[in-house]
Amino acid sequence: MDERLTSLVARVTETVRGMAVVDGETAYIRDPVFGIVRNRVHAEVAKAMFRAGGDPLVDPILNYVVGCQNQDGSWNEVHVNYNQPSALITAFIGDALLEAADRHPHEEALSKARDFVLASEKRPGYFLKSAQYTADHLNVDASCGAFLARYAERYDDRDARAAALRAAENIVRHQCKCGVYPYAVDKGTYPYVFKLPCVHYQGVTIYYLAKTNDVLSDDRIDESLAKGARWLAAAQRPDGRFDWSKSGLSFAYYLSGAYAFAHASFVYAARTDDRYREHADLCLGWLEQNVDGLAPRWEPGAWSDLLPSAFTAVRTASLGEYPLRHRAFRFGYAVYRQIARRRYAETAETRSFEALCRLLGIRTSTVEPSKNFPDLFMTSEVLDCLSQSQIWGNKQ
Repeated sequence: MDERLTSLVARVTETVRGMAVVDGETAYIRDPVFGIVRNRVHAEVAKAMFRAGGDPLVDPILNYVVGCQNQDGSWNEVHVNYNQPSALITAFIGDALLEAADRHPHEEALSKARDFVLASEKRPGYFLKSAQYTADHLNVDASCGAFLARYAERYDDRDARAAALRAAENIVRHQCKCGVYPYAVDKGTYPYVFKLPCVHYQGVTIYYLAKTNDVLSDDRIDESLAKGARWLAAAQRPDGRFDWSKSGLSFAYYLSGAYAFAHASFVYAARTDDRYREHADLCLGWLEQNVDGLAPRWEPGAWSDLLPSAFTAVRTASLGEYPLRHRAFRFGYAVYRQIARRRYAETAETRSFEALCRLLGIRTSTVEPSKNFPDLFMTSEVLDCLSQSQIWGNKQ
């Protein structure tokens, strides 16, 4: 698996590297579909390049992203529909700066990021994603905890370590008995509580919680991670694809990045349970088959199985307790996704989704093109997860 993994990471990195725009001592990567420049993409690409032995672009990419830091220590989540400070994005970039700190030091930026993330803890272990999204998202807690744990390890910071432990305890406390880490555990600014299972965010939460416990080495967290990995493995079919009927979060439905997060999660789990090697290998096989250059936004599908996918959409929409109107929206969303992932384009057309939202009177922050497309955002997640898998795999 190591040679295959190394080959895939190198191939994808080379594609992304060719998209970089070098401007003096800085470099940035513009999204080829939406035209925006995401802070998070730079963090994840820089980590992958650094882990591969270093790259001349690492320093200018980090110079660029440090230049985007706000005065309060935060970085913005740059989205098609919004651009606002976020503890989640700040944790991702802080993690990248920690990764490269010995060769590319940015001590002041790191210290300010640490202060901002610590200040974002609103209840013990609950870290506010942003002013617009105030629910307690367990994946956000895990991401912030991972950054703070690694910061504490490097700088012997007791406050950061204690906050990382609280984040982990909050996640473990809200894990369902079946092993699911729900997407959100309270309502916040959402219209409903999205306490739903999600294949994609199960992998995300496991991934960052595992990075946290690389530092904390807490048996309770290890037990929780084992339960989480069992649920994720049970959602994977023998051919490597996931059973998305078990996944209730509409905007994360069929995201291709799920296979990269799951791969890293299974590699981590295989350190203590060898059976997860097969699950990791299945994820890698899927990625090898479907990621040629940039990753597709969603898992591609064949038109021949569109009708059976409608039944998957029904099961997806039935998860959770929601009013009929919202269930109808979720069903329509799922069917729209089933069609969109089977069509391909190099650009984004979103009018159909906007019409669906108007028809049902639904407000949504997401932008949902009507066709599958090469996605730099998913690709950067793939690079981060697979390069971390290499590190965890080497420790086995």
